[in-house]
Amino acid sequence: MKESDAVAELAALAHETRLRVFRILVQAGHEGVAAGRLASQLGLAAPTLSFHLAQLAHANLATARRVGRSIIYAANYPAINRLLSYLTENCCGGRPEICLPVQFASASCAPVRRPCTGAHESKAANAATRR
Repeated sequence: MKESDAVAELAALAHETRLRVFRILVQAGHEGVAAGRLASQLGLAAPTLSFHLAQLAHANLATARRVGRSIIYAANYPAINRLLSYLTENCCGGRPEICLPVQFASASCAPVRRPCTGAHESKAANAATRR
């Protein structure tokens, strides 16, 4: 990773609102979150959220895809992993296991994929998520 790319990605995260958006995207996993739902969850006006999402996408930390009339945003896990690797590649004299939290010492940043359990249970889980 080039230093300039790392600086651009870190700069995108160096804003309170963008950091909140980014954390929600990371928590959402590969499925992502609809822009409208993000706006409601964060209490942001659509243009404000759009500006912050564009900054994250420009820094390659988020992706966008259209599903019907919605735009779904998701974290770009390969880019996140590259940034984490860049930031920690020389950590503690080449021994990152002694200075990284346990969850990062041996794993990459990616959501755990849960097995699909069936239509009824999936609908219940989606309904619970919307509350």
